Amino acid sequence: MLQAALNGARPADAHPALPVLPRHLARDARAVARLGVTSVHVHPRDDTGAETIEPAVVGDVVALIRQDAPGVEIGVPTGRWIQPDPGERVETVLAWGRLGSGKPDVCGVNVHELGWTDVCRAAWSVGIAVELGVWTSGDAVTLRQNGLPPGTRRVLAESTVVDPETAVAEGIRILRALGQPPVPVLLHGEEEGAWPVLEYATRVNIDTRIGFEDVLVRPDGWLATGNDDLVRTALSIRV
Repeated sequence: MLQAALNGARPADAHPALPVLPRHLARDARAVARLGVTSVHVHPRDDTGAETIEPAVVGDVVALIRQDAPGVEIGVPTGRWIQPDPGERVETVLAWGRLGSGKPDVCGVNVHELGWTDVCRAAWSVGIAVELGVWTSGDAVTLRQNGLPPGTRRVLAESTVVDPETAVAEGIRILRALGQPPVPVLLHGEEEGAWPVLEYATRVNIDTRIGFEDVLVRPDGWLATGNDDLVRTALSIRV
């Protein structure tokens, strides 16, 4: 499975084609869905362009994507950098359950963040699945010790090492520490490490992702023209 991470935490001026507005996220979701992508991860923004997990904004973004790209799994974050208070994150996720067609299918929860198990429990209680973000081998050990929370759809092994020479090695360390969880593992990198990690994931036949959240350029170093350009390039990689 190839997931498309359409915008992430990047500022609006990071790239001319970075989708920030709901209609632009829906446009990009539709474009990558036409290429065969079945899952998108998006970071909704408020009127100032800042990331938000407020239900009204999340609901608008998700509903519009669902309208333009029906059948595509839609995921959003619950990051501590967006809402530092764990209790507030839990209450917000519970409120997502009342969003109807604007309810996300899945939410990202990082294992290293305080209150992560409570957020997972809240999400699943309202029918939202969970992607568990594992950034280090230490996070992987924490996850194995705690066990997978109910509703876990996949584990994201996220190599945050941007050095292309070592990004894959870091990803492999995380995978080994994870062992073999009973759900799919999605491996991805970021910036200069994004393409080497994607190529490795393709080689070993595990799920991966690409998109402007992770990288702005193609493997040849040229600036990508859009998320569909990145996805098309990823799909062309055969190793």
